[in-house]
Amino acid sequence: MPPAPSPAPLPTSPMMPELVDSHCHLDFPDFEGELPQIIDRARAAGVTRMVTICTKLQNLPRVREIVAAHEGVFYAAGVHPMSAAEHPPVMVEDLVALACDPKFVGIGETGLDYHYTADSKAIQQRSLRIHIEAAQETALPLIIHARAADEDMAAILAEGMARQSYSCVMHCFSSGAALAQAALEMGFYLSMSGIAAFPKSGELRDIFATAPLSRVLLETDSPYLAPPPHRGRRNEPAYTAFTAKTGAQVFGVSEAEFAAATSANFDRLFTRAARGAKAA
Repeated sequence: MPPAPSPAPLPTSPMMPELVDSHCHLDFPDFEGELPQIIDRARAAGVTRMVTICTKLQNLPRVREIVAAHEGVFYAAGVHPMSAAEHPPVMVEDLVALACDPKFVGIGETGLDYHYTADSKAIQQRSLRIHIEAAQETALPLIIHARAADEDMAAILAEGMARQSYSCVMHCFSSGAALAQAALEMGFYLSMSGIAAFPKSGELRDIFATAPLSRVLLETDSPYLAPPPHRGRRNEPAYTAFTAKTGAQVFGVSEAEFAAATSANFDRLFTRAARGAKAA
């Protein structure tokens, strides 16, 4: 488990722009016993909404408990590609059935990861296609994890789009320029995580700079990938604000403008979370 963060000031202000953490993992044991404080710190940093991602369907009861207990917290669920070979295959109907819950806002994360689990490539590809079909049936956005699999990822996403259109976000985008361009051409979104704020991520920042600001989301992927000044420690939704500073610099806009744009993008993609926020 990554070490807990040392106390450090969060970017707080009465004029703090509203931010959205579009991808975190609040059910992970890293947050056990601290979740109310974690969410309070997120609110203090301007993060008004979060999507917590269930990566194993057997963890759904705990995820639903968290979502029920905290206003502004939504969830998505799927089978992570690195786990696809460890469990019985998920069926399209299993994922579609989840959509009856109004706080269920997306399908995934799913995708391809050949960095650590290339031996399960065929299983991952089959699982990805199932998740695409579920996204098409539910009209909910697909949430994609891609690592060391750019060509196959672009091909399978395009194959699905040729059959029926669907919406999608490339979560924690850190792949190459070709996959970014392919995703943008299909109308998808790129999500900026703390990786973009790492000093050596200049090439990734350049890729984001070529994207329309209207296609960019923010996320933490917490408890992983904390941006500076917390790099190497446990990440948490409040740190969305640090990545937003980097995003504003990449696009040459103010932090308030970047926050407003990425929140509007989130509303456009995660329509259920937008409706839920307005109804709250």
